[in-house]
Parts: sequence; structure tokens; C-alpha cells
Amino acid sequence: MAYVDFETPKELIPQIIEMLSVAKESGKVKKGINEATKSIERKTAQFVVVAQDVSPEEIVVHIPMLCKEKGIPYAFLPTRKELGQAVGIAVGTSAVAVENAGGATEKLHDILKKLPKQESREKKV
Repeated sequence: MAYVDFETPKELIPQIIEMLSVAKESGKVKKGINEATKSIERKTAQFVVVAQDVSPEEIVVHIPMLCKEKGIPYAFLPTRKELGQAVGIAVGTSAVAVENAGGATEKLHDILKKLPKQESREKKV
């Protein structure tokens, strides 16, 4: 997977899933590639999560690059199914953008501190 440019630490995966499920209830979450892309381009996304099992990968390859360009932190979850379940939909989804973490804001800050640092990634949430 050429678009996966770093490995999300295994211990962060359950925290990201939990944060997404809280954010979908009390905040604002954009689901799907198109919605996530728009959220990134408008700089309304605070955090973006992309599935690692997307096929064909060309449909999400732009997301990490766009996030870096806009200074938006992002991470990867192993499967589309996990990502879909985390945001409360019955089908898998390839990408999710958190625009407002709501009750999960503190958890999001903790996750951002533990993610591997990347260039132009120092946007404050």
C-alpha cells in the first residue's frame, strides 16, 4: 500500500476507534472519501483516518498528501470495516474526517501526541 506512509502504533488503534465512536455521537464526523477530501480541502478537518485495505488504492492515495499539505494530522486503521463500525455505519468506509471531536476532544489530543511526527504536522486542534 503505497499511500500508507507510516504504521499507526498498535496500542493507538483501539483509542482511535473509541474516539471516532464518541465523536460521531457528540461531535461532527465526515464519512467517505469525498466527504473527507472536502473537509481536508476546506481545512475543517481536525483529524483524518484512512483504512489500509482500500482497493484500488488510487482512490485514497491523495488523502495523506493533502493532509500533509494542509497540516492536518492523520492515521491509518487496518480495515474499512473497522472504520465503518467506529463511525456507526453498517458498511466499511475508506476514510473519515473528524471536524469536531465533541466529547472525545481530550482523547483526540492524547492520540495526536502519540502519533509518529511528520513534517508540517504541527497544527493545533
